[in-house]
Amino acid sequence: MKIRILLEAQQELESGVDYYNTECPGLGYEFADEIYQTLDRILDSPDAWHPLSARTRRCLTHRFPYAVIYQNRSDMVLVIAVMHLHRHPDSWKGRTDE
Repeated sequence: MKIRILLEAQQELESGVDYYNTECPGLGYEFADEIYQTLDRILDSPDAWHPLSARTRRCLTHRFPYAVIYQNRSDMVLVIAVMHLHRHPDSWKGRTDE
């Protein structure tokens, strides 16, 4: 199955990498690796994670206070947000047609 990342989600990922690299050199790359491991878990079992709505789900990372918000579509997994858990929980809404 393919994965598609919305521009906003990609920007959130890059912002997280930049932030963590500023805090501790190399930590941002560990953050990115954690996000990619989370994406692998999603691809392995896309329907296993917490539902937020009829089509949208959330998978938490293990090490960082982030979640990947996504939709399991018929031909792909659409990543809507790479969201810090202290952000408003509905901040991702409006990025899709749902």
